Amino acid sequence: QVSLKESGGGLVQAGGSLNLSCAAPELHFDEYAMAWFSQAPEKEREGVSCITWNGDEKIYADSVKGRFTIFRDNEKNTVLLQMNSLEVADTAMYYCAAASTCLDVMEGLGNWVEHWGQGTQVTVSS
Repeated sequence: QVSLKESGGGLVQAGGSLNLSCAAPELHFDEYAMAWFSQAPEKEREGVSCITWNGDEKIYADSVKGRFTIFRDNEKNTVLLQMNSLEVADTAMYYCAAASTCLDVMEGLGNWVEHWGQGTQVTVSS
């Protein structure tokens, strides 16, 4: 059984920063694209970012470009989402996902996702 574990969420004021981490110790990590999704109550799931297996390509939602950065460390089976200049609209549960491809992630679709994390809450206050 493969599980992904997110950490780093919390409450922060607008303009602040958080770093989200996702650990996947049971995964053949470098065989997967890694993605971050978000979902706020009563809203559709959104794709936030995705990184290909070797880190060669990084994809971001328009709403977070220039503010968020995704990294991965294949030797440590870890993916990081650096979140800067946080806005109230960023408030959501953030989910780490291991996928066979980054395709469809920015559409909020999980059709290529093979493993999901339980999520970590990010709350941005004004």
